[in-house]
Amino acid sequence: MNLSDKIVADIKEAMKAGEKLRLETLRSIRAAILEFEKSGADHEMTDEEGITILNRAAKKRKDAIDLYATNGRDDAAAKEQEELDIISSYLPDQLRDDEVMAIVKNIVEKLGASGPGDFGKVMGMAMKELKGKTDGSVVQNAVKELLS
Repeated sequence: MNLSDKIVADIKEAMKAGEKLRLETLRSIRAAILEFEKSGADHEMTDEEGITILNRAAKKRKDAIDLYATNGRDDAAAKEQEELDIISSYLPDQLRDDEVMAIVKNIVEKLGASGPGDFGKVMGMAMKELKGKTDGSVVQNAVKELLS
């Protein structure tokens, strides 16, 4: 079952169970998937593209959580956190920071990178290898740390 079918099935379950927040969150994911499908891509959505859509949705929630927390809106931040938890359940398990650091270190050695000037090369290769497995900011911090 692909991501789109799974989301539709879970929307039906959330409707039957009366889970309002879950239903709302799943509908927003479904809307993003439909937007992708209608965007003119002449192929069915791949798992990698689905993960990209989910990562975008998760990033929006993380940014909103930070914004609400900064402005003292704990109730709204808690709601966004619940939505993020729902979205995260559809994402593959994320790598720990030490695992990301080990992979980035291997890439730095492979490329022979030696300083901040090689940041772009290392970051590009690292993001290609770690796409969907961790947040881009974690990769960026690891690359900066290793190249400084």
